[in-house]
Amino acid sequence: MTFAYATWHPGTPEPAPTVVALHGHGAHGQDLLGLAPHLAEGQVMMLCPQAEFPVGPGSYTWFHRDGDAQRTVEEFERVASSLRAFIEEMVPRCGGDAARTVVLGFSQGGTLAYRLGLAEPRRWAGIAALSTYFPEDVAGRVDRETVAEVPLLVQHGTHDQMIAIDRAHASRDLLQTIGALPQYLEYPMQHEISRQSLTDLSEWLKRVLQLPGAGTAV
Repeated sequence: MTFAYATWHPGTPEPAPTVVALHGHGAHGQDLLGLAPHLAEGQVMMLCPQAEFPVGPGSYTWFHRDGDAQRTVEEFERVASSLRAFIEEMVPRCGGDAARTVVLGFSQGGTLAYRLGLAEPRRWAGIAALSTYFPEDVAGRVDRETVAEVPLLVQHGTHDQMIAIDRAHASRDLLQTIGALPQYLEYPMQHEISRQSLTDLSEWLKRVLQLPGAGTAV
């Protein structure tokens, strides 16, 4: 399927290192786009697909559910497959560098970032999972032979009221069990991206995308 999307490009003539940013439940395609000028000092292109299902004016969710039922494994795989095809087509079309692409997800979008990134660790320059959790039913899709090779940044707020910090700890432990090497960072914030977490994310992106100004921290 074709997703609605928003993009930001640094204006370079050559393909730009890219961040594919997946928003959370109840947000929209431009929700994370405002981060673009602040990430890696504006050196990256951002591609922000919008989820398929409206849940209110200007708000969307990634998965179809029947009533109050939980999303099914089949629905999760359908969306992940559609996103994978969308990314492969749209990153180069929008001026991004397919060989230097990070998949980032916030909250519900983070579960999809885990699914896309850990199934093909060598495909991505990195995975950033923000204020989210690692779904147990994704563990079977992980390429365990190469999962330790992909840089994985996990950020979570100690005061998160949407996804409790205990759940983030459980996700970190499960990731380590399957062979991933998450860089796990906590912040005194709620379900959000704080100034410090944004700074750390930006420095991490510069490092994994091998951008000018990259340091050794984070």
